[in-house]
Amino acid sequence: MSRGGVALLAETARASGLQRELRRALEPWTRDRAVHDPGRVVLQLAYALALGGDCLADIGMLRDATAIVGPVPSDPTVSRVIDDLAVGGPDVLDALAGAHAAARAQVHAAGGGPDIATEGSVPLDIDATIVIAHSEKEDARPTYKRTFGHHPVLAFLDHGAGGTGEALAGLLRPGNANANNATDLVTTLDSALAQLPEDLRARVLVRSDGGGYSHKFFDAIVKRGLEFSVGWAANPDIAEAITGLPEQAWTPAHNRDGQPREGADVTELTGLLELGGWPAGTRVIARREIPHSGAQLRLTDIDGRRITCLATNTVGGQLPGLELRHRRRARVEDRIRAAKDTGLANLPLHDNAANAVWIRIVLLALDLLTWSQTLALTGPLRAAEPKTLRHRLLAVAARIARTGRRQHLRLDKHWPWATTLVEAITRLRAIPGTG
Repeated sequence: MSRGGVALLAETARASGLQRELRRALEPWTRDRAVHDPGRVVLQLAYALALGGDCLADIGMLRDATAIVGPVPSDPTVSRVIDDLAVGGPDVLDALAGAHAAARAQVHAAGGGPDIATEGSVPLDIDATIVIAHSEKEDARPTYKRTFGHHPVLAFLDHGAGGTGEALAGLLRPGNANANNATDLVTTLDSALAQLPEDLRARVLVRSDGGGYSHKFFDAIVKRGLEFSVGWAANPDIAEAITGLPEQAWTPAHNRDGQPREGADVTELTGLLELGGWPAGTRVIARREIPHSGAQLRLTDIDGRRITCLATNTVGGQLPGLELRHRRRARVEDRIRAAKDTGLANLPLHDNAANAVWIRIVLLALDLLTWSQTLALTGPLRAAEPKTLRHRLLAVAARIARTGRRQHLRLDKHWPWATTLVEAITRLRAIPGTG
């Protein structure tokens, strides 16, 4: 087989219980006398996306790996399964989300979740992105970027500076949907919270950029007993407040390693601004920094320094730490880029119901990659992006050898990362789980 590394994904599915959970959750949509149950088809599609596929037909790359992933259905069978799931509508999406959440709980119990002791809070990043459509599809519309397609909202759990992130939720929307639609943001937030184990939900910090600016959204966050950290536009009121500050009001900002950052400072503007309409306890923190060489200044910059702001309802904490915590929200752009490299660059089906199922499969594929990292990999590969994992671990040539009534996966011994892959699979096999 040309992609022997699929064994890593299969062992991750076993250790997390995802294979079992999908089979149970989708059993009601199994046709009579069906050879291929929907749970296995969905899991195999997730394998294909994790390997770099971007359409239903790419499940064909698994047909030389049946000894690992099981019998692979034909293309027409795959299409029929997705059609059946699309007809199931919200019930199928809930079933997929439930199976995903159950597997996530098992992964976290095995040590594959965020390091709460180090991070303190649990950052949950919500952001919208445009998915280009190259043909007429349901709800494909002109977008604010003068393109054509859809505008889904995605939610990710950030594991912090030393890790990666988990895919929690995705809401399919028309291309002309507003980024700050409060109803859509709250729906995505609730779907994301339902994915988390109970002990994590109360510690969630919801982060968003200025595109998520909606008072109804912030009120919903506070109503759920959570904290938020959101980008705040540097407007004339900000400029007026900063101009009157003495120099000693500024504190050096921090780099990502927690050390002072040269040329950057932070301060708090809460008492200098009108915060009517914001939840009680909202604070505004400003950062000034000398722009890097070649950067263009903006009208809101002051004295040649770039001004950025954030609003948060976190009580206490050092200003540099709060500002650094929000700046790490930029990692969600890495998560979205990884999603578009794992099947989200294109919604391959016509109907919304089918594409909503597709998005859920993309989320499963992303987490298969993430969980394989958090449960089995160390060093740089623990935080590597999908492309790196594919080229180093998943694309290794292998052969199935059968002897003594047992099957053995023999990897190309000359592959530079063959030992790393064997060690990762061995770690996964040590985790109790069922198929």
